[in-house]
Amino acid sequence: MTPDLMEAGARALAAHQARSRAYVSDEVYFGQGVALYVDEISVSFDGFKALNALSLTIDVGELRCIIGPNGAGKTTMMDCITGKTRPDSGRVSFGSNIDLLRLSEPQIAQAGVGRKFQKPTVYEQLTVFENLELALKADRRVRAALLHRLTGAQRDRIGEVLVLIHLKGEAQRMAGLLSHGQKQWLEIGMLLMQDPKLLLLDEPVAGMTDEETERTAELFLSLEGRHSLVVVEHDMKFVDQLTQGRKKVTVLHEGSVLAEGLLSEVQANEKVVEVYLGR
Repeated sequence: MTPDLMEAGARALAAHQARSRAYVSDEVYFGQGVALYVDEISVSFDGFKALNALSLTIDVGELRCIIGPNGAGKTTMMDCITGKTRPDSGRVSFGSNIDLLRLSEPQIAQAGVGRKFQKPTVYEQLTVFENLELALKADRRVRAALLHRLTGAQRDRIGEVLVLIHLKGEAQRMAGLLSHGQKQWLEIGMLLMQDPKLLLLDEPVAGMTDEETERTAELFLSLEGRHSLVVVEHDMKFVDQLTQGRKKVTVLHEGSVLAEGLLSEVQANEKVVEVYLGR
């Protein structure tokens, strides 16, 4: 690694470690089979009610798609789960024992909640492999980490993730040279290196080609069961690929749940057709 890349890596790792320093004392407990409880949360911005007594649950290992028109509250919901926004009222719990509203954003990430925003954020001056290496869940000083020799187990883990995100052949390529879809996969891989129990994914296929969208669906389906996934999406073809006619879909409207059920059921719901799918 060149001095410039070492410096870039040092800055990247320092930021990652700063996010990870907060200590979360409790291990998440999934004894009830539920990964996430969102209970009656409300949020207002200058008199506008972004969330209105919103309630939903996500089971352990479940892949749930959240759909709804612009302004339905989807992003605000994820902001509340990850600590970016504090609700005016209500409760958000990770498992049955961790109150997310009492934790900071770094603590929530450390507890096992990972979030993928719509626009990919990777370290473009580093290789794909180096991006995944820096994302390893480890508490190391910056200089020691950059000079640290990876263990066999760590290299194996990076190799597994490279295969999973369809980037095995791009390991030594600079991340800045990847396509938009490949950058999305790399950022998902960086989240997976931190071993999250719950993944929040905001419009992950926006801007992707049809082939990239199909491979992303394959990736998410391969993660189902090992992780709980909440996918916010507008692309109904992608939602259909993910749900396969048998998974629950949640429709938000005006900050609360309008309908919930199989995709075919919500598409046939007159209220859903009126506010969203029938446009």
